[in-house]
Amino acid sequence: MTIAKPGRRLMHQVPLKFVQKKVKGGGHRATNASLTLTPMIDFLIVTVVFLILSFDPSGDKTLAKGVRLPDAENTIDMIDAPMVAITGSLILVDGNAAGNTRAVEDSKRLQRIDELFNMLKQKRELWKQLHPAKDFPGVVVLQIDQDVQAIVVKSVFQTAAFAGYPNVSFMVGEIPKTASAGE
Repeated sequence: MTIAKPGRRLMHQVPLKFVQKKVKGGGHRATNASLTLTPMIDFLIVTVVFLILSFDPSGDKTLAKGVRLPDAENTIDMIDAPMVAITGSLILVDGNAAGNTRAVEDSKRLQRIDELFNMLKQKRELWKQLHPAKDFPGVVVLQIDQDVQAIVVKSVFQTAAFAGYPNVSFMVGEIPKTASAGE
């Protein structure tokens, strides 16, 4: 058996002339396309580096811009729940706009915030569809600037309760615990 020159061999043994013509190129582009792997590898490397840099292993949720949290001594770790943030006059649910605080601030009375209510209700219904066998925990985390008026905080709290989230947690900055004199 002789040693054959390396090259393309796919479909060369088919005895039909039109197949051989197509395989050899026949004046047109060959049916075997060459694939350069360098651009694909570059793309995958860039994607992996981006994902590694954007990954946060601590699981902490980021603060909305311009929010100064109040400090507290007795804290617990973050839980997985919808995050309602109030920045200035804007209300956000998981980063999406869900209303405005101007109406509450102007009226100076407790009231339901309809956009916030509808968004939280949709999130509750989605959770129930995704977890039909489990009881709904009804927990929402409020990320509220320490300078927001109390009537706005009460209105957001009450709106969350009306939407099916009776368990409300507040996001706060942790004060480091100091050693007491007896220790």
